[in-house]
Amino acid sequence: MTTLPINNTTADDQKKQTVTLFEPYTLRDITFRNRIAVAPMCQYSSVDGFATDWHLVHLGSFAVGGAALVITEAAAVEARGRISPQDLGIYKDEHIEMLSRITTFIKAQGARAGIQLAHAGRKASTFRPWSGSGEVTKENGGWQTIAPSAVRFAQNFPLPTELSVAEIAEVVQSFQDGARRALKAGFEVLEIHAAHGYLLHQFLSPYSNKREDQYGGSLENRMRFLVEVVTAIREIMPAELPLLVRVSATDWIEDGLTLEESVEVARALKIHGVDLIDVSSGGNVAQAKIAVGPGYQVPFAERIRHGADVPTGAVGLITEPAQANEILQQQQADLILLARELLRDPHWPLRAARELGYDLAWPKQYERAKI
Repeated sequence: MTTLPINNTTADDQKKQTVTLFEPYTLRDITFRNRIAVAPMCQYSSVDGFATDWHLVHLGSFAVGGAALVITEAAAVEARGRISPQDLGIYKDEHIEMLSRITTFIKAQGARAGIQLAHAGRKASTFRPWSGSGEVTKENGGWQTIAPSAVRFAQNFPLPTELSVAEIAEVVQSFQDGARRALKAGFEVLEIHAAHGYLLHQFLSPYSNKREDQYGGSLENRMRFLVEVVTAIREIMPAELPLLVRVSATDWIEDGLTLEESVEVARALKIHGVDLIDVSSGGNVAQAKIAVGPGYQVPFAERIRHGADVPTGAVGLITEPAQANEILQQQQADLILLARELLRDPHWPLRAARELGYDLAWPKQYERAKI
């Protein structure tokens, strides 16, 4: 007699299984406890690039709140790569100690610690938002900026110098050195910032890249710098750790970087060892007209995901749990990256689980408030 297997799955179990937002997700050998990641958000609260107790509490609260991946704000790989004098840095070994304290706390809460490696290029040496706008002069602590071409981002921004081929190689080395420090600090996920009008994006976009050498002109040439950075970082990363790249899928203008070009870039990055593309948009054109609305960048993540056959993260006015879950269920993206919504509610994942009927484990210290 054949014995049929007993199905002990309850209606609650079936409901729980359909909440894609809270399914574990794995990249290489790193498994995230759910699909919620903290997008990089500049805090402009450092002195000479050093993380502080502000960063510990700011980032740690997201780990306590249930996020699976907590990514730091843009960490400059060179002092001249900071957006403002108050930006986070990873350009010297002394930065490692405090960052290690932060990663230790994040991981103790069950989350994964990530860092975004960045260089602001022509958008560097500017005021933090609440201190002013435009260029910080050398007399006030600013510095000479660099770019693919000597073209300002905006009239009140610094005039950058054009990088030579030899200087490009030096910046590639700075990215690798920054990655090495990040690994020593305990980060398990590294993200390269190639979006929002910063240096790597400046090279990708024909709007800001006017070069006529091997780093300008064709898309293959314009992505060369980014590919070299990816290659340099992947060389020193343990094979089990994932590498992400944030891109701006479009410049939102006709003569800028296009979505179709970003698909091609993503294909190349996958070949060179990138595991997920974090898809944003804009930032390289001061007066670009962007059609902002709920989930307005999700179609870009979907197009790159399917066009380049690479995992993607979606970001941009994703605020509601059902909205985030549907994006994943519709296979538009693989991770949801939240930014401002987490500033409003660092415990958003705990609230989302309740709204979606998922029994998410709470920190023991907070369990009294669960019911």
